[in-house]
Amino acid sequence: MAVSEIEQLIQLLSRVPGFGPRSARRATLFLMNKRESQLLPLIQALQNVADHVKTCPICGNLDTEVPCHICSNPKRDKNQICVVQDVADLWAFEHADLFRGQYHVLGGVLSALDGIGPDELNIQSLIARVQSGGVDEVVFALPATVDGQTTVHYLVDRLSNCHVKMTTLSRGVPLGGELDYLDDGTIQMAFKSRRDV
Repeated sequence: MAVSEIEQLIQLLSRVPGFGPRSARRATLFLMNKRESQLLPLIQALQNVADHVKTCPICGNLDTEVPCHICSNPKRDKNQICVVQDVADLWAFEHADLFRGQYHVLGGVLSALDGIGPDELNIQSLIARVQSGGVDEVVFALPATVDGQTTVHYLVDRLSNCHVKMTTLSRGVPLGGELDYLDDGTIQMAFKSRRDV
């Protein structure tokens, strides 16, 4: 049996984080009832994102510029690199407006259970960036989970010969916490009280 266009939209929306089948149905009905003011602009915005947003080859951020606006900004401190799990964490830091250095998006964390090893993450380019010189500090802003801390230990070991200061966020970030879900004040306190690894 063929799936109708409406059912297909509901199924696709239900795969978006934060949406389930019920909220996807409500969103679909809302969009259908507001075609001119909501649906058509949303379609155009999605097409623009699909056509123009790219992954920055330096840090892994998503942007319409290559390199991204952070990497190409001459006012950013090139001596500090903040290592994050994903782009959502980078955006959380930028929204908190407390870090003026560069970023590096790993694209995940090491996880034996999920079959994610060093080759599946953006680790080699981080090592190359640090080894190329000019970096004084690497800040590990990874989740306070077992996998996050395993990743920090692995990276500390890999960067140990680079003679850079390595810090991690304070434990103001709750154990098992994800940066994208924290408020700006918690992120600021955790960042300001970071410590050596």
